[in-house]
Amino acid sequence: MRIVITGGAGFLGRRLARAILARGQLTDASGARRQVREVLLVDVVPAENVNDPRVRTLAGDIADPALVAASVSNDTDSVFHLAAVVSGEAEANFDLGWRVNFDATRHLLERCRTLARPPKVVFTSSVAVFGGALPDVVPDTQALTPQSSYGAQKAVGELLVHDYTRKGFLDGRSLRLPTVSVRPGKPNKAASSFASGILREPLAGIDAVCPVPADTRMWLLSPRRVIESLLIGHEAPASALVHGRSINVPGISVTVGGMLDALRRVAGDAVAAKVRFASDPAIERIVRTWPRDFDPAYGRSLGMQADPDFDAIVRQYIDDELRT
Repeated sequence: MRIVITGGAGFLGRRLARAILARGQLTDASGARRQVREVLLVDVVPAENVNDPRVRTLAGDIADPALVAASVSNDTDSVFHLAAVVSGEAEANFDLGWRVNFDATRHLLERCRTLARPPKVVFTSSVAVFGGALPDVVPDTQALTPQSSYGAQKAVGELLVHDYTRKGFLDGRSLRLPTVSVRPGKPNKAASSFASGILREPLAGIDAVCPVPADTRMWLLSPRRVIESLLIGHEAPASALVHGRSINVPGISVTVGGMLDALRRVAGDAVAAKVRFASDPAIERIVRTWPRDFDPAYGRSLGMQADPDFDAIVRQYIDDELRT
C-alpha cells in the first residue's frame, strides 16, 4: 500500500506514521489487507525523526494543487488528512483558515477523485463542529452548529467527504477528535493549546498561565488514543459505517481544575503550583462554545476507546516524552 499523511511533520503525523509502519499492513478500500510499501509525509516543512526506508517526505503548501497532485499519485491507496490551520489562528486569520482548511481539502478530494481506484480517506475533523446551545451530553445525532471559523471549516470538510463518498469517488471517514492532551513541543495558536501547556510546562519546571477558569470543562483524549482511533477509523469496513461517515471519537470530560488535580496527584504540589490563572477573553470566547461531554456510542461500537482518566493521560505523557 501507498499511504499519504498530510500534516506528516507534526507530532501526530509522525506518531501515525510510526504506528502504520509498525503494523506493516493495512486494509485498502476493496477490503484487501496489504503490505505497507510507502508512507509519504507531506507538510510545510520536511518531517524528521521517522527513520524507515519506506518513508518519503515532501514539503510545500498543501493548498497548492500542484503539491497535492505530486503527493497523491495514481497508486495511492489511503490518505490521512491531518493538515490544518489550528483554531485560534483560523479565527484570527480568516483567509488563511479557509485556504488551508477548506481549499486544500477540496483540492485533495478532487485529486483522489481522479485516481483509477477510489482510495480511503481519513479526514481529521473536530468537536468544534458543535457549538451554541447544546445538551449537557452531546449525542451522535446532534446537528452541526459551529461557532468559529475553524469549526465551520471542519464541518464543510465533513460534508465534502460525505458527498465524495456518496458519489463513489473515494471511501471517506471523518473523525471528530477531542482536544488532544498532552501535546509535546512548544505552544501553538490553537485555542486549546493551554490544555497541554498547563501540564507540559510545569512538568518541565516552567511556569504556565491558564487563560480560562478552573471550572471550564473540556472533552479530551491522549495522543496514544488518537492514533488508535485514526487506525480503527481507517480499518473499519464500509459495511460497519451504518450511522454515516462522521464519527465522534470517544474521550473523557474533565474540568481544568480536574486536570490540575491529576497533575498534583501524579507529579506533586510543587509542579501543580506552577500554574496560575489569567483570563484571556478571546480564548474563553472560543472555548466556551465547545461541547463539554459526549455519548459517542458510534465510535465505541467501532472499537474506539477513551482514556480511563486524566491521571492516566499525565502518566502517559511522562512515560512517552520525559523518560525517552
